[in-house]
Amino acid sequence: MRTIAIVALVALTTVAACAKKEEPVVVDSGAVTVEPTYTGKYK
Repeated sequence: MRTIAIVALVALTTVAACAKKEEPVVVDSGAVTVEPTYTGKYK
């Protein structure tokens, strides 16, 4: 019973390692906040 579990674990690991890897999706939503602008209020 124990050897069957080990063989199954090795087979699962091999399949997972050889599986097709998908490209990570990168979402660029831009700036979250607007940078403050200089108004010249405090001189």
